[in-house]
Amino acid sequence: MASSSPDDNHPVASPPFRTPSILATTRKASNASVLESSAQAEASSGGMSHGQRIALSEPERPSLPGRLSKGLRGESHRSISEAMRLARSREEQETLLDDEEQADDDGCYPPRKNDDPRAPNPHGWLPVYTTIHKIRRLVVASIDDPYSLEQLKSPRMNISVIRPLVDHLYDADDVSVVYCLLVNRMQFLREQSYQAHHQTVNITRATVCELIAGRVLRRFDEDHEGRQGLLLIANVLVAGFEPFQNAPPEVERTKKNALHWAITSHFVRPDRERMLTALEVAIVTESKGFLSSTSCQKIVDAVYRGRITYNPTSFIDILPDRYKSRGISLYDPRKAPLLNQYRLIVPRTRNIIEACQFVVLLLLYILTLANKARAIGPSHLRFTVAELVFAAYGVGWCLDELASITEHGWTVHTENLWSFLDITFVLIFSTYFGIRMHGLAINDGSVSKLALDVLSLGAPVLLPRLAFCLMPENMLFIALRAMMADFTFLTVLAGWCFGGFLLAMHWLSEAQDGYTKHSSLTIAKWMLWIWFGLDGTGVQRSAEMHWLLGPTLMITFAFLGNTLFLTILVAMLSNTYTNLATNATAEIQFRRAVLTFEGVKSDAIFAYRPPFNVLALIFLMPLKIMTNDRWFHKINVTAVRVLNAPLLLLISLYERRYLWKRSRYFSPPRKHTWLTLWEHFGAHGDLQAVFDSDPPQSVLDDIEDVEEVLGGDWWDGGYVDAIRRRRGSRSLHSNDAASGRTGSGLEGLRRRRSNREIIALRGDLRLDGNDAVGDV
Repeated sequence: MASSSPDDNHPVASPPFRTPSILATTRKASNASVLESSAQAEASSGGMSHGQRIALSEPERPSLPGRLSKGLRGESHRSISEAMRLARSREEQETLLDDEEQADDDGCYPPRKNDDPRAPNPHGWLPVYTTIHKIRRLVVASIDDPYSLEQLKSPRMNISVIRPLVDHLYDADDVSVVYCLLVNRMQFLREQSYQAHHQTVNITRATVCELIAGRVLRRFDEDHEGRQGLLLIANVLVAGFEPFQNAPPEVERTKKNALHWAITSHFVRPDRERMLTALEVAIVTESKGFLSSTSCQKIVDAVYRGRITYNPTSFIDILPDRYKSRGISLYDPRKAPLLNQYRLIVPRTRNIIEACQFVVLLLLYILTLANKARAIGPSHLRFTVAELVFAAYGVGWCLDELASITEHGWTVHTENLWSFLDITFVLIFSTYFGIRMHGLAINDGSVSKLALDVLSLGAPVLLPRLAFCLMPENMLFIALRAMMADFTFLTVLAGWCFGGFLLAMHWLSEAQDGYTKHSSLTIAKWMLWIWFGLDGTGVQRSAEMHWLLGPTLMITFAFLGNTLFLTILVAMLSNTYTNLATNATAEIQFRRAVLTFEGVKSDAIFAYRPPFNVLALIFLMPLKIMTNDRWFHKINVTAVRVLNAPLLLLISLYERRYLWKRSRYFSPPRKHTWLTLWEHFGAHGDLQAVFDSDPPQSVLDDIEDVEEVLGGDWWDGGYVDAIRRRRGSRSLHSNDAASGRTGSGLEGLRRRRSNREIIALRGDLRLDGNDAVGDV
């Protein structure tokens, strides 16, 4: 912590950009004022009777000045009318747009202001570069000791650190704050891997950035209601920002040295270069607490269903269509074209299409291997109809997987639950296809037979992949993915370490004439059997290498491999599963966010189903070079609508009926809520049916006193006085008089509440030996 100065007890108003020692000084001043008030209370209590209590004023919470006066939060105690209004606004976001809120002919609300194909960037004026470095200075000045997540969420840290930073950084007009916080989290996580002496401190700072980002997003959600609020929160999460946005000219020149962005500038639109979204940064940094928040999941669900549309940022587009782009908007299917090709990139639609594509791939794979030639010879040089269709479809499916990797980058794609299975099958299919073509080129049936043998290795990959598609939120599959990574890492590390045993026994097996008696492959096979406890042949035959050193090496390996390694492996996998199961909700919602973000595609190649995407790449890529962006867009849209006309018509008819309508039975996405249909036929069906419709006006008139009861402040007598008037009770007054306390019962309750808070705060301060009591 920064050292305190003599003026700590009299802090002055700070400018928006604070020095690194201000926040620590403010916290110490708060601690000193709390202890001073408590000491005065204890000193004065000695001359007073035991029946009286001292009323202590609550310590003021240290705060940083707000960035702008507008957009701050209102009172924390809301009346019943405000609570009902908020509830109605949430329900309003799940219903269709009103008639007066007209969307344009693309189905987008708010409607476009002109006929320009590209919407301007509404956030180009935001000082993103300055905000990033400002947040870094504030967080570094606030946190210089390691804290756990539970300590950061404690009341003391919340009052002294987290909430002042949230009050200072929150600005209703600046939607880039969450993005800047998550960028700083990424930087702190990167620094902790290179600076071991600051490792835990940087982890704490990264966690603070995630906590503040979640709080700021929640304030955006609380302070902005209705559909405009939904659009604002969507801009916070999925609007593209550039890290060097509005940087000084000297900084602007240094960023051109990035080779990564120089390569991608040839594949992406110039107006979208270098742009990333807060949602993407949260996925890359694995901010699972932020992504599992209610405000974030509301936008994720809206994007997943297609209620919110936006043009995603992309790493590389294989077949880019850069002519037309729209801003973040709500989608009204009633005003949209009947054949809207952009609905093919809605994550829910895209997820269903990919599942159907995989089922087709699996069926063709089974038909190919079931009808393959049995005898090695010329029959393997001929393609069956099933294999020919499978080969063409498989090439298109691999192209789709390659485009998915280049769309948002390797890091985001590998966060998908079944990405490792898809990548494994792409490698198997590529090997099969290369060997198959080589066998046809040299007219060798045995080589073609080898290609089919390699293809058969895909069965252990494709069948589990189908289970991953059907149950993506099953905790067993989520844990299995993480445990496979741990298992692979530990196996490779163990194989590397145990390679010395293999080399030693290989040298021991040399005979006097210089030739080895046992090959390295045979010794490795014995070691593998011992490793998994299958057979002890290696221990018996090890004496043939050397009568003493051979058995010694083999038995030592058996102890280390079969006992120590497997024990460590079981402990690691158990710990991984326990950690994931403890945070099951956050893990599931993190996978939802990944699935949603990766499902929004900008590459035109995704609008074509395999194997038509291969034909689109062959014919449209040269056409793009010969035509301008406008004509290429027209040709691309026409081809997509012709090839996907039945599918687009089905999507349009479904969305016009169900997109903005709350379905009672199929409401939450990706959950098997159809099982709850049986509840309506049970003995407790009326418990749910009583809330299915709004009460009539006569019932509302009978409960109108709810506003009177909950409208006032709790401690000023609003709620308690209303209860007294209704019940005619004087028990509280009589109890106060009998106890000999001064003032009303509410005053005593207020004083007892204040004393409890002071005592609790003093206890928290004493627990902190770094800067609490000692520094004060």
